[in-house]
Amino acid sequence: METKGSLVSYALVLLFLVLLVAGINAGEASVVWEKAITICLSCIGVG
Repeated sequence: METKGSLVSYALVLLFLVLLVAGINAGEASVVWEKAITICLSCIGVG
């Protein structure tokens, strides 16, 4: 029998995966990627 902590862990992983897929489907991955590139370029003084 699994412990209650194990069930909570599995539920959180499942929630993470659902939200990850929802974010990718909404196009948020490209928005985050563009912002990350902008921040990195400004940190090294290029952008």
